[in-house]
Amino acid sequence: MIRQEIKTYDEAVEYLLNIPRFTSKNSMEDTKAFLRRLGSPDKDFRILHVAGTNGKGSVCAYLRYMLEEAGYSTCVFTSPHLVDVRERFLIKGEMVSKERFLEGFLTVYDQIPWNLLEADDAFNETGKLPEGFYHPTFFEYLFFMACLLFKEAKPDYVILETGLGGRLDATNAVSKKELSVITRISLDHVEYLGDTPEAIAGEKAGIIQAGAPVIYLDSAKSVSEVFETKAKELGAIPCPVRSEDFTLLKIQNKNIDFSLRTRYYKDISVSLHTAALYQMENAALAVRALEELDQGRTITARQITEGLGKAFWPGRMEEMAKDVFVDGAHNEDGVRAFLESVASDGFTGERILLFSAVKDKKFDKMLGEIIASRLFGKLSLTPIHSGRATDVSVLLETARKIQEAAGDESVKEPIGVYGSVREALEDLLGKKTAQQRIYIAGSLYLVGEVKANLGVLNNDQFRRGTEEIPSQH
Repeated sequence: MIRQEIKTYDEAVEYLLNIPRFTSKNSMEDTKAFLRRLGSPDKDFRILHVAGTNGKGSVCAYLRYMLEEAGYSTCVFTSPHLVDVRERFLIKGEMVSKERFLEGFLTVYDQIPWNLLEADDAFNETGKLPEGFYHPTFFEYLFFMACLLFKEAKPDYVILETGLGGRLDATNAVSKKELSVITRISLDHVEYLGDTPEAIAGEKAGIIQAGAPVIYLDSAKSVSEVFETKAKELGAIPCPVRSEDFTLLKIQNKNIDFSLRTRYYKDISVSLHTAALYQMENAALAVRALEELDQGRTITARQITEGLGKAFWPGRMEEMAKDVFVDGAHNEDGVRAFLESVASDGFTGERILLFSAVKDKKFDKMLGEIIASRLFGKLSLTPIHSGRATDVSVLLETARKIQEAAGDESVKEPIGVYGSVREALEDLLGKKTAQQRIYIAGSLYLVGEVKANLGVLNNDQFRRGTEEIPSQH
């Protein structure tokens, strides 16, 4: 590891992408110390901190849109990105420019204690890092950049999404929070967070801060007890959101209308421009958070409903073209929520699913849910460009075993295999008829590749005589 001369945006991105090769997770104490080294840029932020297994990014988006509708400025740090790393930094509704990205990168880079390496003869001989040397991980580096970029922007509120976990997440190094939000908990990243929902909840509960409200989804008693116990221990205010707090009214024209029970506004009617039923609970969490934040003083019911109506979060039952939907479902719980939305969307033609997954997910369980649902007339598999990708032959073998074990001809839909995402899109979209609907799910890497490819494919390849969907960006 040596200090490099980095002068361009592309060089900065390349360096960031190579960080996992020479560093590992740092302690929370070291992360906090480096944040202080940067001048504690977070100290004046009014922070809304969001953790959970599924739905974190959606809650961040709903919070942002409602706050902006109410006249507040926001900065939002989320992960992962789908196509461009700058998606992780939203400053007052805009993705950060390449120039500002580079400036933020270099400010962090210059604070890395390179002099400790240069003065250490043992490092030059053995490669062992000297005591006191700190280099951020990929996620830590981006978080530090976000803090620097947001400090300059001086927003009214900063919305932070955790990366992995909560207790030891880099975003938890901030000094003060207005409130915390914890979304749905399910089994994911069990090698890092624990192999039970309660253990994972314990890690997520690590973002709860003394004196600040914690808004959480009250979906399972044992999980909720973890949050309640932690809140009581710290003197935080527990604010559960329950399933009875929101009621589906109708699904029409790919919109979801539902009634939401609130603390300050009584029952309000909300319309979300999405086909994803799971977004009701995410919107309910965001509204409850704003109620705790504002106490009904400045934000009105109209601003809440208008903000939610304008909200958009890419890759979550997003219609990329006419009857072509991508969804970021990438674990068992996410797939179940995805299938619930598909089953309720009212489409009467043939459904086709394009699927892929990374190897550290339970893709066998995900495929089992998909095949058992009997929602798709055809299942297509594709590889994705990631070191974590599952070989497409393994996906095929797994799917066939599940079909055979079912012993039911009705679940033995044909399985197509492609050599790349681009090949899959060109074939599926090129042959698509008006009586077919294509769904794409299983991995956020897959969603990112699809979005990147649809950005360069000719519109005629997926329009097929129907109106092109207007851009939602």
